[in-house]
Order: sequence, then C-alpha cells, then structure tokens
Amino acid sequence: MVTAKPHAALVASPGMGHLIPMVELGKRLLTHHGFHVTIFVVTTDTSTTTSQILQQTSNLSALNIVVIPPIDVTAKLGPKPSLGARVGLTMIESLSLLRSSILSMKLPPSTLIVDIFGTVALPMAREFRMSTYVFFATSAWFSAVTIYLPVIDKQMEERHVNNHEPLYIPGCEPVRFEDTLEPFLSPGGPAYEGYLRAAKDVLSADGILMNTWQDLEPAATKAVREPGILGRFTNGPVYPVGPLVRTIEPIAQRSVVLGWLDGQPAESVMYVSFGSGGTMSEAQMTELAWGLELSQQRFVWVVRPPMEGDTSGSFFNVAGERRDGTPDYLPEGFVKRTKEVGLVVPMWAPQAEILGHPATGGFVTHCGWNSVLESILNGVPMVAWPLYAEQKMNAFMLTEELGVAVRAKAGEEDEGVVRREKISELVRRVMVDKDGIAMRTKVKELKSLGDRALSKFGSSHEPLCQMTKDCEFHLQGSVVKARGA
Repeated sequence: MVTAKPHAALVASPGMGHLIPMVELGKRLLTHHGFHVTIFVVTTDTSTTTSQILQQTSNLSALNIVVIPPIDVTAKLGPKPSLGARVGLTMIESLSLLRSSILSMKLPPSTLIVDIFGTVALPMAREFRMSTYVFFATSAWFSAVTIYLPVIDKQMEERHVNNHEPLYIPGCEPVRFEDTLEPFLSPGGPAYEGYLRAAKDVLSADGILMNTWQDLEPAATKAVREPGILGRFTNGPVYPVGPLVRTIEPIAQRSVVLGWLDGQPAESVMYVSFGSGGTMSEAQMTELAWGLELSQQRFVWVVRPPMEGDTSGSFFNVAGERRDGTPDYLPEGFVKRTKEVGLVVPMWAPQAEILGHPATGGFVTHCGWNSVLESILNGVPMVAWPLYAEQKMNAFMLTEELGVAVRAKAGEEDEGVVRREKISELVRRVMVDKDGIAMRTKVKELKSLGDRALSKFGSSHEPLCQMTKDCEFHLQGSVVKARGA
C-alpha cells in the first residue's frame, strides 16, 4: 500500500535561538527524509531581524512558512515581565490562530514538532491524531535537566538552592549552583512552575529531538537515551539530530562587514555579539569597549542599546546617536580611535557568514546554543560570556569540558561588571596566546565530528531516519483508522 508522505507541522516560539534551528530541522526533514513541511512562526513583533532570517532560510520553495500575526500580551502581564512569561503567554494566546490555520490546510499535518515553549499545543495535536515531538534547540545536558525535573529529589533541590550544593543529574555532570537555571532560584515561583509544567509535557510526547550530537556530549546523550538512566522517564525515544545551524547562503551583494573582513588577515578578527536577546548595562558596555581597544586586536562588534537590570532586554528601542552617526552609548572617540582595526555594526549582522569568514579567529558570545554550534562548526574558539537562561551551563561545558573557550567573569569586588583589563586579557588569550592555539585545534576537531554526525550513517542522521519511520508508521495507522471509520 502506497501511503502519502508524512506532513510535519513545526511550531517555532519567538526568538532567533528557537526560529533558526527549527527552520533548519524543517529543511532537513524536507530535503533528506521526504516530509512535507510547514513551519509556523510565532512572533512578538514584526522585527527586521525576523524577516531577514526568514528570507535567508526559506529559499526552498517546497518549505511552507506561515507567520502567525503578532499578539500583544503586555496588557495581561505585570510590569517588567520575565522573558519566559512573555514567550509562554504569547504561545498560549497563539493557539487559536494555530488551530484555525491547521484546520484550513488541504493536507493536514500528521506530526507536530514544538520547542519547549510550544508544549501547550500538544493536546491539540493529539485531538487531531497527530504524532507529537518536542525539539530541544539546545544541549543534551539541558535536555537531561528538563527530563529529570518532574522526578527530581526535592531535598536535593532544596540543598542546591539553600546550601549551594551541586544539582546531581543521573549520568551527567552536576549543575553547579553558580551555573544553575534561573527558575531553580525561585522554587514554587511562576517561572519554576511554568518550567515544571513544560517538563511534564515533554515527557508525554511521542519523541524528543535534541540539537546536539553524540561526540559532542557523549555522557549526557547516553543518559537521556538509556532506559536505565533518564530514558525510563520519557514516553518515547530521544533522538540527537544536530548540529542544525543556519547554512551560509550565497549573497548577491556583499555587506559592508563582509567586505571589511575581506581585507583582514586570516583568523585575525574577534567577532563580538550577544545574540538577538542579550543586553548589557551602560557601565559594562563601556568596559567592553575599552577592553577591546586595550587588547589591540582587530574586531567586529555588533552593538545594541544598553539596558539596566535586564540581560534579555529588547534590542528594538530607538537609540541616540552623535553627529558622526555613532551610538551615543559608546565611549567618546572610541569608533574614531579604533577605525583602523575595528568595525562597529549597529543592531544586526550576518553571523553565520561572519563566523564562516577566513578572517574570523575568535568569538565573544553570550553562549546561546545556536551561537555555540555556529562557532564550533566554523572552527572558531570563544570567549564565553553568558547572560541568561541555560547559557551559564553552556559556558561551563565550553570551558571546563570541551576546552574551546575562556570565560568572562566579574571579580567579587567589581559589582557584576567585567573590567576592561580582564576583557583585554581574555581576547588576547584566544587570539594570540598559546591557549588560543590549543582551543583552535580542539574546536576544529569538534567541527569535523559535527560534520560527520549529519553525513549518511552518521550518529545524528540515523536517529532522524528512525524518527521518519515512526512518523510514517503513525500516518499509515491514521489512514487505516480513517478508512475504517
């Protein structure tokens, strides 16, 4: 019996860190595994950044991308809501639009794939007899913490929060208190309860996908898959399917930043960017500017307006400029003094293309998982500067386990601000010191392993083949039931 191809509906929650890997997963399902693919993009705004990414990742005509109209949830939230609260409520409010969009489709989806913020859509998928999957656009280690959360020993959790003891996760590296997730700091609070609900929903899915690969995280990947460790808590299989990152697309007209990089020596430029969600205080930005200048290294710095007390603040506020066109939140004369060695780029830059450029030799990053994978797959060592979410866990992995980064930390007497001398030292360690040579060698080894994981018979290709078979089997069962009815 010939059965139609499975149709996967992928739902990407707001944020580039969720959108980019979800689109790349959709592209891989379409081109390598024979799926029909529809990607629903939930947004909180109509930002230029989102449209730029969609233009660059949707060049496959068969990839159907549906943008859910922005929903303003600010009136339903208190003042200064957390990032998680805003994204979570946006997903809940988008459910009716998602439902109506699916019901209007001529070829209804047979599989729903959501990220951790989209688990609220799983009951609707079951109502429509769709198979359900959760895609962790982050590490196996974070996936393990999430899987273990609903069954975690509460006394151990209390010791972690109150006594600052490590949080032990079966089969994985313990989570140090200083690197813990923000919801753990307020057990019983709304952020924690929301995370716990999502974790329970994850366990109920038909399968779990992770944007990582076996050789990058052997222990954590084994832990979440093995029935004798964390695999016993999940309803379905766990599939490592990464690394899925935005591929470099041909550019008809090279941007200013890429043209500038063309004129720099190989591996001589430090790229500085804190993602699409990270912000710094004005005092920290001033120290970063001085640190880059003191390092005497070439740099490309994507700058956004500072924000006090919110490391995940919005970047879309209008910022003031001086008469010379430079942002007024940078030190006086900084751009002029560094014009021979540095380039300041306002708001947004083509990160994948920059990291893939031969002139790029280092990356100061907030350690969002998408940025981490892009850096590794381009063989670029890092200065790890985590800001929020699971980024501190990622920074620990990069520095302590993988040895491909050095970490930026404020001193005890520095009131949370990393000082310029420290920044200069870290930049030089990556770019010109012996440490940098060792890190560069190690990260290029990981790059090779990542490329191999997605090749035919690779450690991530095979799990996605198995997931495809599961989806085809589910579809056949649905067809039989529909004919019987």
